[in-house]
Amino acid sequence: MEKVELRCDWPTGCGAPRRKRRRRGKRKRRGMTEQRQLLTLLLWWRKNVEQEGEEAIVATSRAKQRGRDSPTWKVWKWQTCFHSHDPAELPDMNDPLIDHSEGQLFLNEAFKIIIEEVLCKGTDVKQKVCEWKEPEDLALLLDLELRAAGEPQQRLLQRVKDVAKYSIKTSHPRFFNQLFAGVDYHALAGRFLSEALNTNLYTYEVAPVFVLLETEVLRSLRQLVGWTEGDGIFCPGGSTSNMFAMNLARYRLFPEVKSQGLWAVPRLTIFTSAESHYSVKKGAAYLGIGTDNIIVVKVDEGGRIIPEDLEEKIELTQSQGAVPLLVSCTSGTTVRGAFDPLDRIADVCEKHTTSGCIGPERDRFKSVDKLLLSLLKVNYMLHVFCCVFQAAWGGSVLFSEQHRHLMKGVARANSVAWNPHKLLMAGLQCSALLLQDTTNLLKKCHSANATYLFQQDKCYDVNLDVGDKTVQCGRKDDCLKLWLMWKAVGSIGLAERVDKAFNLVAPVIKERMIKQGTMMVGYQPLGDKVNFFRMIVLSTLVSKEDMDFFLDEIERLGNDL
Repeated sequence: MEKVELRCDWPTGCGAPRRKRRRRGKRKRRGMTEQRQLLTLLLWWRKNVEQEGEEAIVATSRAKQRGRDSPTWKVWKWQTCFHSHDPAELPDMNDPLIDHSEGQLFLNEAFKIIIEEVLCKGTDVKQKVCEWKEPEDLALLLDLELRAAGEPQQRLLQRVKDVAKYSIKTSHPRFFNQLFAGVDYHALAGRFLSEALNTNLYTYEVAPVFVLLETEVLRSLRQLVGWTEGDGIFCPGGSTSNMFAMNLARYRLFPEVKSQGLWAVPRLTIFTSAESHYSVKKGAAYLGIGTDNIIVVKVDEGGRIIPEDLEEKIELTQSQGAVPLLVSCTSGTTVRGAFDPLDRIADVCEKHTTSGCIGPERDRFKSVDKLLLSLLKVNYMLHVFCCVFQAAWGGSVLFSEQHRHLMKGVARANSVAWNPHKLLMAGLQCSALLLQDTTNLLKKCHSANATYLFQQDKCYDVNLDVGDKTVQCGRKDDCLKLWLMWKAVGSIGLAERVDKAFNLVAPVIKERMIKQGTMMVGYQPLGDKVNFFRMIVLSTLVSKEDMDFFLDEIERLGNDL
């Protein structure tokens, strides 16, 4: 049992001894004994803080503070109630404190609400996408305050219903606002199961099923990319995948950075398009590379990287003494859904993989062990971030024979970030970082070799302990939902989802976008162009009727402007 130490100053009016002015001829009051102090504290507690469901078992000790005696109370347990100090009436220490039968009944009722409010009403086109409330009204309605006393089960079930009712129905056929939507029921079952099992995916001994599942899912995703071998890890979102890719690229060139920090590296630069995901900038800031060292490459009218401009920027960077580190491409940019020309970009990277002096930065690093910059071979890592947007379905187009040509050349990349929680509807979050590397780069870069977790003398193959491949310690299982969904519909079924999405989007992008509207659809300006609606279609529940409704609704709202 954990000991919690609480140092008490006597509260005003609690009956505790007060220091009185010494009077001539009288002895100074010495204060109470520990037993009397404890009794006084208990009486004060009962008078001022007494609540049903709380009791303290208190052990006392003496402590010196600033040369004076002061009471120090070690509180060992807070439990039921203060009505008796008889040891026979103290709570049973074998009591689990959780009524499992009552909890299971609560879960059954809560699941009924979830199915009705989220999975039935939330996918019904006749129902609203949202019940909008102003923030102040919503906070008042939900009664957010956390109190000392608990609430009855029926009140809690009503709270479950309120949360479902006033949340956005992202599985609704007419939710087009974000890069995630829809629901796959097999994946949802996997999400429920993962939450119920509540394990940590770092060692085989605590997550044997999930370690094997993750290994197989990553292998299958790499095969779609075109790699027979490699590595990978599930990350908490695509932004983290991008950051990991940057960190791996830096460690690959300068392994000393892990122990020596930024002193061990020269100025590094990252190349990406003006329309790439903002996580590239965040990752550069987080890793200490600096946002000023992100070199923005021009794009064509379709929003794709111009390889010729990339080559010019690389040569300019080298002439300034910096080290080109990574080219970050995008398959499905966030706004226009553009696919960068991976093959041509890979040609540029290979052309500029050179040996020779890096530049004036060399002299600063002559003292770094094993870092002979004058002979360093600079290998640019090509990273592809598969973001999904509109007709650009990112990495998921690799399932489709009809559309996988959009990512031609992806097999030449060093790493790929892929979010199955988007087009494939695996559910948030499900993000994989795939690597072509076979040298155990992930573990070398991120490991801390915690001996209490990653012992080398276990009774199984310790290579199955995957936790040291990531900077996380606690890591959720994000592979079961994808694995279960993939098992249910197969690669053919997932390909059909991609093909349907493309077929539905085609007529929408031909229509004129207006500046403003009230549907759940995002809008924004692009360069010198006025605002346009950014419509995202990926739910399998979307029909042609829904698309017609969307266009008619925009036209109706536009007539009032």
